[in-house]
Amino acid sequence: MLIGEVARRSGVSARMLRHYESLGLVRPSSRTGSGFREYSGRDLRRIFHIESLRSLGLSLREVGRALDDPGFTPSALVSDLIRQTRERIAAETDLLTRLRRIDAADPAGWEDVLQVVALLQALGSKNADARQRVALSSADEVPVPVEVLVEAALSETDPNVAGALRWALARSGDGGAALLAESLGSPVAAVRERAVQSLAEMPGGEAAGQLRQALANPDVVVRGYAALALGARGVADAVPILIDMIVEGRNDVDAADALSVLASDTTMAEQIATRLVDRLAHDAAEAPVRGRLTQALAAVPGRTASRALAELSKDEDRAVALTAAYLLQLYDAR
Repeated sequence: MLIGEVARRSGVSARMLRHYESLGLVRPSSRTGSGFREYSGRDLRRIFHIESLRSLGLSLREVGRALDDPGFTPSALVSDLIRQTRERIAAETDLLTRLRRIDAADPAGWEDVLQVVALLQALGSKNADARQRVALSSADEVPVPVEVLVEAALSETDPNVAGALRWALARSGDGGAALLAESLGSPVAAVRERAVQSLAEMPGGEAAGQLRQALANPDVVVRGYAALALGARGVADAVPILIDMIVEGRNDVDAADALSVLASDTTMAEQIATRLVDRLAHDAAEAPVRGRLTQALAAVPGRTASRALAELSKDEDRAVALTAAYLLQLYDAR
């Protein structure tokens, strides 16, 4: 076969075939009387082998070694190619992410593009002060895309920077609530905690709706943060979780404070007191639990709470009885 026919069958251009010949990768088996290159079926198979190895990312030098060196083993080279490919994919993914973030900022000109790039670089800085400054200034400069703020908030370990990022998210509108909610199912506990903390500080109905759903989250930390945030907003759905927190001793003081906010409504106060009394009767055999429930009752107005405190002042556990008696005096003095 002449070079044109080989090019047609193999899909390799005549120019590339000549280049392969110059490198010694494939040489035509013979030449015609007129001096034209003539390739055999074996030559054509070698060309296909060259192209197959090139498709794996091998350089032409590595292709030559693979085909001609009997001692050449593929294992090390393939492992290296896997590493290089992963690095290349990671780099391309990072580039794509940066481009999407710039596009989301909807820059009007190249000055805006450069400003967004500078903000993104600052958020990725190793310096906590630099990250905090850009978080606090994000609302006044070219707006940082909410996706960027969410990602930064979920990965931030410095408490001051994390607080600034949550503040920026709270000012960004409802857009970040759904993204944060997706991370409530993360396999990483710290990410789940940062997500619910950020949601707890976001105003608006979207964030409140996501927090309501978080009350059923399997992670007790997520449920706790959601209940505290909803309790502070007067959402009655949080009551059962808040009482669980008091019984279990998890942020029990904050949970009692949230219950006192909810108890500002007379009807709700009676419902909360009834629930607390029920837990005292059925789930509070240990004195520390009874003590925490007693203190929670003291923050709930109404007859049910008052009667319960009077009963607890006679509790067989002296510490509980003294606590109840003291709280009852304060209760009656209000």
